[in-house]
Amino acid sequence: MYVDIMFLRELLVDGAILLTTAWVRHLKPRHWRILLAAAVGGCYVILMFYPQLSFMFTLGVKVAMSLVMVWIAFGFATVQHYLRTVAAFYAVNFIAAGAILGIYYLLMQGSGEVWRTITFVSGSMHVELKMGLFYFIAAFCIGLYIYRTVLTQKRERELVHTHLAAVTITIGERTETCVGLIDTGNQLYDPLTRTPVMVMEASVWEADLPPAWMNSIRSSHVDRLVAGMDSQPFVWQDRLRLVPYRGVNRGSQFMLALKPDHVEVNREGQVFETSKVLIGLDGGKLASDGAYQAIIHPSMVRE
Repeated sequence: MYVDIMFLRELLVDGAILLTTAWVRHLKPRHWRILLAAAVGGCYVILMFYPQLSFMFTLGVKVAMSLVMVWIAFGFATVQHYLRTVAAFYAVNFIAAGAILGIYYLLMQGSGEVWRTITFVSGSMHVELKMGLFYFIAAFCIGLYIYRTVLTQKRERELVHTHLAAVTITIGERTETCVGLIDTGNQLYDPLTRTPVMVMEASVWEADLPPAWMNSIRSSHVDRLVAGMDSQPFVWQDRLRLVPYRGVNRGSQFMLALKPDHVEVNREGQVFETSKVLIGLDGGKLASDGAYQAIIHPSMVRE
C-alpha cells in the first residue's frame, strides 16, 4: 500500500462525506474548510504506519478526530447545531460503509468467493475485504447517491404530506370524498365569474359521466361534448362549465368543470366550507403514486 494513494483515497472519501453532510444539513461551508478537514482525516489514517502511535486508533481518539473534522469543516455556532451536524456526519458514514459492504458482496460470484474472505482463528471469525481504489471510490459514490436520492424523495413526500387535506364534494344527492393537495401555485379561475377552480381526476366521477366522455376529457376535446349535448342529455347538464386554461407547451385549451353544491376541506382538524368553486376534470393522474386526487385552490383554505 503506497502512502500517497492511501492519503488520496482518504482525502476523497472524507471530502465526499463532509460535502454530503453539508447537503443533509443545508449548510454551505467554504471549500477550503472542507479540503482542510478532509486533509486532516487523510493525515490521521497515515498514522497507522507508525506502530508506536497505535494508541491513536482507540475509540476515544477516533471520536475526537471526527469532532475536530466537523469543527474545521462547519465551525461551531451553538452546541445543538454542532451536535446535529456531528450526528449527520456519522449517519452518512454508516450509510456509505454499509453500501460499500453490500455492493462488495453483491458482486461476488458464488459462495466460494465469500468463504475466501472469512477466516476462523481461536473461535473468532475475521472478514477480509479486498478491493482496489477505483472499486472503493465507485462503491462509495454509489452509496452516497442512493442515500441522497432516498433522502430527497423522503423529504418531497413529507413536504407533500404537510399540504394534503381531505376534500368532500356534494353534487345533488352524490357525495364524493378524496385527498387533495393544497397548491399555492394553482391560480386557475373561471374568467367570467372569477370562481376558483379545483382540479380533480375525472376518474373519481367516471361512474357519473357518460361512458364516451372519458376519452374526450383525456384528449382535451371537451368542447365537442358541450356542442353535442342536445343529442346526448346529461343529468348534470346545467352544472357543466368550460374553463379556458393554458397547458404546458400546448397553448390555450378548455377544461370541463362541474358546479358543486358544497365543498368541504378538512386540513388537520380545521374545516373550510365553500360553494363558490368549480370542479375541473383532469383526464390523467395528478400524482403518480396516487397520494392525492385533487389540487385544491389556495383561496379555498383561507380564513
